[in-house]
Amino acid sequence: MSAIAVPGRVVVATRVLAGVTVPDTPLVSRAIDMARENSKPYLFNHSMRSWLFAEAIAQAQNSSHDPEVLAVATLLHDLGLMPAFTGPLRFEVEGANAAREFARKQGMSESRAQLIWDGVALNSTPSIGLHKEPEVALCTTGIGLDWGGWGYETLPQSQIDEIVDAFPRLQMKSQFTRDVCRIVQERSTTTYDNFARDFGERFVPGYTRPSAVDLLFDSPFAE
Repeated sequence: MSAIAVPGRVVVATRVLAGVTVPDTPLVSRAIDMARENSKPYLFNHSMRSWLFAEAIAQAQNSSHDPEVLAVATLLHDLGLMPAFTGPLRFEVEGANAAREFARKQGMSESRAQLIWDGVALNSTPSIGLHKEPEVALCTTGIGLDWGGWGYETLPQSQIDEIVDAFPRLQMKSQFTRDVCRIVQERSTTTYDNFARDFGERFVPGYTRPSAVDLLFDSPFAE
């Protein structure tokens, strides 16, 4: 067992998981447990792979970051896809709210909890998330690598294979599609301004979304 320094905190213990050195703290262990208890197996494995990819990229780039914040945000980034966290908001925000509440209950500072909220809420909007704080950008990067293969070339193939072998994909493409389509069917109004609309348009019969152009021209102003 070795150790790393967390910004503003004491040095914390680490372990090696699927070839990646990660923080081994009670906080991270509880985040793993929460992800496992509230996710389908394929989604839990996706979260674990995303975290490991994010941390591996951070270490390859020698990026200064808070590894506990990165861990919690990445591990809990898809809570909003699960029925237990269903609500009136788009699923990323429901998940971000749940992750921030978890962080607060664990005694994390408000600034660290807010970084976790940002990481969860913005990971599916990389045009914003990649330009936020290092923890948010790394969260976005790791998730994007596992979800769409973005930045696949940034890690050695052997390292990617070791992570995938440890946490298999379990038909992720088809299972993720089903879960997003369920949200489209049950809460269509929460999908109009995020990537879920693309799944609705391709897979859900009768799904339509308002056009931003129509919203502008239908406003009550004369010009």
